[in-house]
Amino acid sequence: MASLRCLFLLLLLAACAAATSPGRLVPYDLLYADGVRAYFARDWGRAAELLQRALHSYAGLRAARRACRASCRREAAFPGGPAAEGPWEAALFGGVLQRADCLQHCLESRLGAAPSAHRASRTIRRDFERREPYNYLQVAFFQLKKLDQAVSAAHTFFVANPQHLQMREDIEKYRRMSGVKSDNFRDLEATPHWEAYEAGVQHYNADEYLQAVARLEESLTEALSALEECRALCEGPWEDEDEEEEEDMQPGLYEAIAAHYIQVLKCRQQCVLEIATKPGRISATEDFIPSHLDLLWFAYDQVGNQALAAECAASYLLFYPTDEPTLEKMKQYRTELGEDTAVTARESIQHYVQRSLMEKKLIYYAVEHLGGTFNDPDLWTPDELIPESLKEKHREDQEKQKQETVDMEEREKRGPLPFEGIAVTMDSRQMNGTQRVVFDRVLTESECKDLLRLTKAAGEAGDGYRARRSPHTPHERFEGLTVLKAMQLAQTGDVDWRDAKLLLQASEKSRRIIEAYFTPGKKLHFSFTHLVCRTAVDEKQEGRMDLSHPVHADNCLLDPEGQECWREPPAYVYRDYSGILYLNDDFQGGGLFFTEMDTVTVTAEVRPKCGRLVAFSSGKENPHGVWAVSRGRRCAIALWYTHSQEHAEQERVKAEELMEQRAVEQDQPDGEEHQADRSSRSSSEPPVSSGGARPTSRRHKPGSGRTQQPKELRARDEF
Repeated sequence: MASLRCLFLLLLLAACAAATSPGRLVPYDLLYADGVRAYFARDWGRAAELLQRALHSYAGLRAARRACRASCRREAAFPGGPAAEGPWEAALFGGVLQRADCLQHCLESRLGAAPSAHRASRTIRRDFERREPYNYLQVAFFQLKKLDQAVSAAHTFFVANPQHLQMREDIEKYRRMSGVKSDNFRDLEATPHWEAYEAGVQHYNADEYLQAVARLEESLTEALSALEECRALCEGPWEDEDEEEEEDMQPGLYEAIAAHYIQVLKCRQQCVLEIATKPGRISATEDFIPSHLDLLWFAYDQVGNQALAAECAASYLLFYPTDEPTLEKMKQYRTELGEDTAVTARESIQHYVQRSLMEKKLIYYAVEHLGGTFNDPDLWTPDELIPESLKEKHREDQEKQKQETVDMEEREKRGPLPFEGIAVTMDSRQMNGTQRVVFDRVLTESECKDLLRLTKAAGEAGDGYRARRSPHTPHERFEGLTVLKAMQLAQTGDVDWRDAKLLLQASEKSRRIIEAYFTPGKKLHFSFTHLVCRTAVDEKQEGRMDLSHPVHADNCLLDPEGQECWREPPAYVYRDYSGILYLNDDFQGGGLFFTEMDTVTVTAEVRPKCGRLVAFSSGKENPHGVWAVSRGRRCAIALWYTHSQEHAEQERVKAEELMEQRAVEQDQPDGEEHQADRSSRSSSEPPVSSGGARPTSRRHKPGSGRTQQPKELRARDEF
């Protein structure tokens, strides 16, 4: 028995030694899980080691898959056509089986184990795609006093997750620490083509065309290489989107082959979006590959290299063969270079376009005949490639969008407002834009004074409302009060219940007005309500050149140079309409203004005054800012709305519950209490219902990008 126990121990030791041998790649999901356990056990050294090994294993696995697919493409190449003799199935599937055998043996030799051992869950794969291990690593390195590595890990995570508020704070803390150098803030996962592309564009915009040519050529080469690597990784296992599908509903042999093949083709097509999307962004740069050729063509022309300029122009025409300026330029190049000089597109670009068109043709055939959808990533896809039946659907979608635009314009012309006495002072036409309006007499002078009293009482009570430096300018102090905080202060007796209730009622009244004007019949929910005051710092106004709030859009990231607004985090992408309800005008500056996309050309201005409500859609059509408050104190209720019940303001629900609880405690119906509360006020407006939306789903944190179930394993702030 003892000998058997010894033999078992020897075998176990041998297995452990084999498992940790240099030739075997330990699955990255196992290393990651062990690293996270060590992290939460505060075993920082072990956590750092395991997390680094997990990242190394993840990179090694991807490299092995890319290399094996490239190797087997050569070693087990498919024949050019069907065999002259023998059944067609052998001709077709014989090559497939040989390729599968080659891949299996190649991966086993590189990984040291069966490839199936490296099948991580979708959740773990998503963590690595989002660089989540670096989130843990930065804390572990910080605890180990390895500041340079901690900074690099933090920066690497933050580049891909700029909406992560905790990491943003950590980065700022690192910047203030002694011993931290600017070189420490480096992206350990940086993609070479993006660095070269941005440098090339900078040189191009500065008219430094020689330098631009060098960096853009480097970017194009690296981008095409990254594209091939991405395409190779598409040939992975079948990703079943419907995991609950019944066994008897599984597709047959040919349907399964077709479905998996089309899935691979769609993945390959999406690779151009992957390489064209900068880390940390969601939206890809449009026409990423053609744009290289467009920039290179002009740059080569400027430095006098007509031959390469012509080559790039000819390559660009493969994407847009009817582009008139390029065709005219090609005629000029042929004249200058001589008719005998052959001007052809680059071979790499020809291959790229031909292969992409072949894949699109197969995908569109599958969508037309087998069902499914395809979001074509390219703007240059020829119209004749798309089947007529799909074109018709595309035209229907376009018509639907046009009709929605017309409906949007008509909404501004119709619909009675839900309250009497309110005046539309300016509409979109008078404000030189779209989806803009100004209402007056939404509040009375008495109600404005009551709400200003609320700001004063809350400021004296403190508790998060005390004036502090504005986040937008050092020349102003900033105070903010939410509806829930107002109710909580009323509970403790720090503010008057009637004033806190008026904040709820005034914001609800504004919501109903904006909903009736812009979206009649379609519910608007509160996204956020904020009673805000901005006060000029008297001793800091001399020579002031900044704004109280810089020009921005409310649901997208404004890019003035690119004339674009990226609807992605950290912007509050779910916001649909915005409003500002002013409470006073006894200050200098502080007016709202709208601009063109360039953030410089002012198209309209709104002067604040008591009871004035300005409302507008939250998108790129309405960039806006606030002029500097140079003297006095400007107070207003800032309001944001959404059509998405999922993102409705949860604090408001709690505030309304506190108000209902107050009514019950007073043993008095809410309507009677309303009359009692309002007896001392001079409002001529009817009472406003405070029945705000009560969504059943949990609201996501802005820019979190998370599903409703929060992830359990998250790095904590250890500073």
